[in-house]
Amino acid sequence: MIRGIIEVSFLDWDGKVVMVLYTPSCNFRCPFCHNWELMDNPERYPEKSWEDIKALLEEHRDFLDGVCFTGGEPLMEPDLEEWLRKVKDMGLLVKLDTNGSFPDVLADLLEKKLINYIAMDVKMPPNGDYARAAGTETDVEAMKRSIDIIRNSGVGHEFRTTVVPGIHTMEDVVEIAKFLGGGKYVLQQFVPYHALDEALREIKPYDNETIIDMADVCSEYVDDMAVRGLR
Repeated sequence: MIRGIIEVSFLDWDGKVVMVLYTPSCNFRCPFCHNWELMDNPERYPEKSWEDIKALLEEHRDFLDGVCFTGGEPLMEPDLEEWLRKVKDMGLLVKLDTNGSFPDVLADLLEKKLINYIAMDVKMPPNGDYARAAGTETDVEAMKRSIDIIRNSGVGHEFRTTVVPGIHTMEDVVEIAKFLGGGKYVLQQFVPYHALDEALREIKPYDNETIIDMADVCSEYVDDMAVRGLR
């Protein structure tokens, strides 16, 4: 089920121009989430049919590279495989955003070669207080499995953390980088506006220098380090 759309995005897949499709289900309640209204009140957002999406894809076909499925948690959607197949059948690439909670579904879609790129959010170090960032108790072992599946998939991928003062410390992000032990790791700047937790809307994000310092330390443990959202 698709209940949100950005017709053209230059920001959701480095080096690609994509359409972004939003699914309305999620098993997390991240306090810094911006899309919480979509999860809490999906009925307020018109459902998009495949015919609607296909028409837009054909309209923008000349410059679109692919489609990014995000949410929410797309892997919760029972019809996701069908949507991925339809996009691939149009000759377009597929990017999947996930929180890593559903490794078996992820492995199945990868085996069927329906995903070209994966971005997995790693909210906290696996040995840390994951619930503090996810907003609910989580199966950390499932997320570890997803990380292993992604790393061994042969598919382009990145792991990323939105860094929030009061939730994440320098030590937290460094521990994540150490756990990843390679690959691409991205630190994303927190945007207070419209966060799920109203108290976070009053929090001042880490300044650019602090985020860059975090990235510098993390770069010792991963192959490709990046930051996004600095201002």
